Amino acid sequence: MPTCSAAWKSLSDKVDEKLKRREERYDRERRFRIKSSEDLETLEEVFDKRTLLTILKILNIGKLKEITGVLKAGKESRVYHGLDPQGKEVAVKIFLTSSNIFRQGRLKYIQGDPRFKDIPHDTRSLVDMWALKEYKNLELAGQAITVPAPIYVEKNVILLQFIGREGKSAPHLREVPLEAPAGWYKKTLEMLKDLHDKVKLVHGDLSEYNILVPDGYPVFIDFAQAVTMEHPEAKLFLKRDVENLNHYFTGLGVKTRPFEKVFPEIE
Repeated sequence: MPTCSAAWKSLSDKVDEKLKRREERYDRERRFRIKSSEDLETLEEVFDKRTLLTILKILNIGKLKEITGVLKAGKESRVYHGLDPQGKEVAVKIFLTSSNIFRQGRLKYIQGDPRFKDIPHDTRSLVDMWALKEYKNLELAGQAITVPAPIYVEKNVILLQFIGREGKSAPHLREVPLEAPAGWYKKTLEMLKDLHDKVKLVHGDLSEYNILVPDGYPVFIDFAQAVTMEHPEAKLFLKRDVENLNHYFTGLGVKTRPFEKVFPEIE
């Protein structure tokens, strides 16, 4: 039978632990600036402890001041609106470490890329590599076309230039009524060619769903799957990009060009 002092110590330890958890929760609410406790619980359910610690590290080292809201929720990632220490808007893209998509459908974009030779076997490390791949691809793509500038990457979290204003993301191409769709088709093809000709990069998943339209000009996004022309499937991915654009703009009444006419130099 425990003594009175032992029982008191046990109770005291439980109270201390409860207070500690409450303080940690308050700190997360303060730093993430989540609007309600329900939203915080959702955040904690979606992301594992490792991801939450990564976000807190980015906050603590001064790369990010706060996360203010959700911009996009997908099967393999979440994108949040945030502010840097100077109050500038940023996008916080977080890849889900529990997603099986990376093993099932994304490995083909890493295998064959000479920049990523040592491919990890565990899913978490693979997701980290996927985030790093997007960061490097955006650095490269930014030398040729307009893309969100990469700011910082840590494990499965990337900070990006925010394309939009006052917490609202710019609309996607599919959401914008185009007055001159033929001109937009020409511009997006030019950007696709610039990626190939200037930096030897292929987007690999281009469509009206990952082209933003801020202030009347296109911005390509979502570059994790992008590959260099050294990848054995690069031509196939490039052809698919052209076909995706052709399918969308044909629906808008634009006379499109086949892949062989857009890239006659590629056999």
